[in-house]
Amino acid sequence: MPAAPVTGPSGDGRRFTGRTALVTGATGWIGGAISRRLSADGANIVALGRRRDRLDALVEDLGSTRALAVTADVTARDDLEAAVPAAVDRFGGLDVLVSNAGTGHVQRFDELSSAAWQHQMSTNVDSVSLGAQAVLPHLKRSRGSIVNIASISGLGGDRGMATHNAAKGAVVNLTRALAVELGEFGVRANAVAPALTVADEIADGEPVSGWLRAMAERQALPGHGTTEDIAAAVAFLASDDARYITGAILPVDGGTTSASGLPEFP
Repeated sequence: MPAAPVTGPSGDGRRFTGRTALVTGATGWIGGAISRRLSADGANIVALGRRRDRLDALVEDLGSTRALAVTADVTARDDLEAAVPAAVDRFGGLDVLVSNAGTGHVQRFDELSSAAWQHQMSTNVDSVSLGAQAVLPHLKRSRGSIVNIASISGLGGDRGMATHNAAKGAVVNLTRALAVELGEFGVRANAVAPALTVADEIADGEPVSGWLRAMAERQALPGHGTTEDIAAAVAFLASDDARYITGAILPVDGGTTSASGLPEFP
């Protein structure tokens, strides 16, 4: 007979009831979608970001009794080390870290400045490492889960995106290293690797729509990825449904990375 669905500790049918998730970059499109999905699945949400007004709006949307807004720069160790105790004091512990904060940069490599390189590495890579270090003692206690937001640009090279390729590639292999090191403590580490993902409200605007049409030629599935697609993948990897999955890099890309890149043969 089929296995019973995995539920949260309360047995109410929701994956994360009684558990707490810390989400960095929570005020962006993807971070907001992740926060809403985990909250809908029962989690308490600790939302980290730089914009206090947007954090407060998100917490109000989620319900202030089950969400906490923390203003923090995720590239600053002191900010993260202050945020974690605030979360634990409020909710009693931490079970999930979603390292979503990140940024993109498009520039030819021969025009690349040192400042642009350092900004990409700090925002995309340092934030993941520092976040994991800050929450690790609590995840060991809860035998929790880390989900990092990487990119299909971390799985290959792109024109004009050397910094982004390098940064997200580092996130991919950092995730694998965390999986290897933390498994003995029962802590899992996985990553979601989105393709170009846009909110529905801007998908029809230029130049986004032109880029989406070009991307569609490389995909196996029609349409484009949405923030809800990314949030669903995060919820799966963070949950007990994925209890025996660690070190996985899950592309959410409509099959883009399934192709070799060769054009159709005549």
